[in-house]
Amino acid sequence: MALPELITIEELFGSPERTQASISPDGTRIAWLAPWKNRLNVWVSSVDSDTDARCVTADETRSVISYYWTDDPRRLLYTQDTDGDENWHVHRVDLEDPDAPVVDLTPFPGTKVLELDLPAERPGKVIVQLNARKPEEFDLAEIDIMTGELAVLAQNPGHVYGWLWGADGELFARTLTEEGDFALSRWNATAGELELITTFDGADYPVGINPFEMAPDGSGVWIGSTRGTDLTRVVRVDLTTGAETEVDSHPTLDLDGSRRAVAGLSSPLIRNRRTGALLGVRYLGERQEIRPVDPGFAAVLRNLEPLSDGDLGELSSDDSGQRWVANFVHDRDPEVTYYYDHITGESRLLFRPYPHLAPDTMAPTRPVTITARDGLALPSYLTLPVGIEPSALPMVLLVHGGPWFRDSWGFDPEVQMLANRGYAVLQVNFRGSIGYGKSHTQAAIGEFAGAMHDDLIDAVDWAVAQGYADPGRIGIFGGSYGGYAALVGISFTPDRFAAAIDYVGMSNLANVMRSLPPFLQPALVANWYRFVGNPADPEQEADMLARSPISRVEHIRTPLLVVQGANDPRVVKAESDNIVAALREHGVEVEYMVKDDEGHGFLNPENRIDMYRAAERFLRRYLGGRHGLLEPTM
Repeated sequence: MALPELITIEELFGSPERTQASISPDGTRIAWLAPWKNRLNVWVSSVDSDTDARCVTADETRSVISYYWTDDPRRLLYTQDTDGDENWHVHRVDLEDPDAPVVDLTPFPGTKVLELDLPAERPGKVIVQLNARKPEEFDLAEIDIMTGELAVLAQNPGHVYGWLWGADGELFARTLTEEGDFALSRWNATAGELELITTFDGADYPVGINPFEMAPDGSGVWIGSTRGTDLTRVVRVDLTTGAETEVDSHPTLDLDGSRRAVAGLSSPLIRNRRTGALLGVRYLGERQEIRPVDPGFAAVLRNLEPLSDGDLGELSSDDSGQRWVANFVHDRDPEVTYYYDHITGESRLLFRPYPHLAPDTMAPTRPVTITARDGLALPSYLTLPVGIEPSALPMVLLVHGGPWFRDSWGFDPEVQMLANRGYAVLQVNFRGSIGYGKSHTQAAIGEFAGAMHDDLIDAVDWAVAQGYADPGRIGIFGGSYGGYAALVGISFTPDRFAAAIDYVGMSNLANVMRSLPPFLQPALVANWYRFVGNPADPEQEADMLARSPISRVEHIRTPLLVVQGANDPRVVKAESDNIVAALREHGVEVEYMVKDDEGHGFLNPENRIDMYRAAERFLRRYLGGRHGLLEPTM
């Protein structure tokens, strides 16, 4: 078998040529993100041709990652933070006047917009939740998109973590109880009080209830519920009685409830853009399955799905439901994007974001199921390099973050870089991962650096027993919780890994919880306190420290690369500083990369390229994979 050519780091981690396309509500224009001065910005063209395409934002500092069409064809909104600090502001763009300055609609220093809504019944307005008054409390406000005038609709009474805009302006609130349960209440604006409708067991929802969306008639909300079940299904909660009525479910798959809340994508509920009616529901197992609940959308789906052998990704349509823009999730051909007209049946390729990456040179990712030592099934993904006999390979165990997240089938530039360099890549949905039923998630309670880590070791043993991996050349690489897992791997099982990469990972569990931003602190009772412990309790803090890599520095002898964003508000820089300093005092070899203009994960392409060059060199040194020595510099 012939080895494929080395794919450069720039090709894999540079900016896409185009990405995140969507169609305007009136169906006349398409917007997308594309580079301008080496940063992703918003571009707009007519729907029939891109010859008139022009860049409508001008951010030279940091890539734009989210934008929103408004009901006014002239206005477009986008969000942006500062160097990864996650203090998102909402900005307005004038599409008809290229010389008009961008307007910050939330120009309050140090504030963050948590959610943004453009209700059809409030034309010209955007509803936001922001903490301009108090960092830990998000009020609900309405902003006039044209004038920028802001009106507070509801002031947070102190424990609301999410607001819902209902019919005729009626407001509802989601709160957390002291016990970590979730409550849904009606806001009594006259009294300035909440009136309880119903509660939900917080143990079932470590990352909250997702989705949680107002039904179009305003008398109920659609949520992802596990009340009385293991798998998450869609139910309607009556806003008068609190009663749940099933809307849709799958016999074997979980609702893709993390889609918006964790992955930052659209909702698992596919809705009519104009009316809000439910069209279809996304479920996710080894691959995605969309269940249409509307006959008209079922017909659209039948024509969209054959455009690719991937999974249908992001969708947008005009208000009429005639014109659609859709992209596809694929392990070797990412985000191929099409235009489709349901009346004429016309479909055409709009773009491939990475046209320089040939799909037949990419490594396929296949689902595998590994059995943990206690019998728990661990849904996993294995990627083997192309053109190499899959026997006794160097392997990288790539651990997802969260831990309340999951790996899924699709294109991952990290995976492809590693496979192209000759590594087998194993991704494990260890206990605590979401999307496989609440029992799989709850099996992680009390198991940080315990059974959660055992799952990873069991997966490594599986890969060795199958003959894929050389036990002497196994590395562990992860970000956020995955970075913590990498540090646990080399501090609790120091003989198992030949190299480790910790990317914005936690070294001290207690300190991480104490240093989280104020608005995240109340939510800890539903996840971190329940699964790991409360650092305010001395006994629990002692247990947390015993599960923290910083307490086991003397056991670490594995070569380590640590990568950190200086502005990370979730895993602060001190987490990396402390572990690096302690290891260097013990004479352990540590490479340390800090980027001053990044936060919890690198966004700017030059920083991503720098990081993955360092990771490539590091892994080549200790695991022996191929190395792109001749890659050009930026």
